[in-house]
Amino acid sequence: MRQLKGIKILLVDDEPNILQFLELGLQNEGFEVWTAQDGMTAITLAKQHQPHVVILDVMMPGMDGFEVCRMLKKTENVAVIMLTAKEEVEDRVKGLTLGADDYMSKPFSFEELLARIHARIRNHFPNLLGEVVNGPFRIDDRRKEISYSNRVLELSPTEYELLKFIVINHGLVLSKTMILDKVWGYDFGGEENIVEVYIRSLREKLGDREHKLIRTVRGAGYRVDIT
Repeated sequence: MRQLKGIKILLVDDEPNILQFLELGLQNEGFEVWTAQDGMTAITLAKQHQPHVVILDVMMPGMDGFEVCRMLKKTENVAVIMLTAKEEVEDRVKGLTLGADDYMSKPFSFEELLARIHARIRNHFPNLLGEVVNGPFRIDDRRKEISYSNRVLELSPTEYELLKFIVINHGLVLSKTMILDKVWGYDFGGEENIVEVYIRSLREKLGDREHKLIRTVRGAGYRVDIT
């Protein structure tokens, strides 16, 4: 998967299971990801790799998240999203006072975290989400335009989101259920066949009559092949 303009994320949490879950999920979204289980390691990695976003747990042994946040904000241009196991107003105020940009309470959904990451990137590094190039595709998220072989495609909003999703995840087999969740949303109450209708429309607009670009993987879903 092509990384989205080299957006870098540092995960800091002393719970290995949480780190592994978030690392895999964010890598699957196209981010570069580093992990740390303590504050000093986090500071060292931040200096080495200069992440754009740090997901930072508050409660850690030794140097807690508040101190890590204070040190990061003093030396790095980074957006910090702090995580806490409890909803405490005092903790939220303390974190924000030290420079934290956002706050989430555990447990949280991955989709919500992803939305908050994108919000922080849009605020701190607006140029990073502007354009993604994969092979003959150029995705301009600010204009909501996708070009194929230097030709801007005439796409509806849903077609745009669908093509962006399958192109960014090129090489992976994407099931209809996964596509529905990502493009239409978890609360979509329609039929899975709607995906076939939109895929057919995209193939027509791409001139993909032989289905060599958007391939159907029988019984599994669709895969975009980019050479």
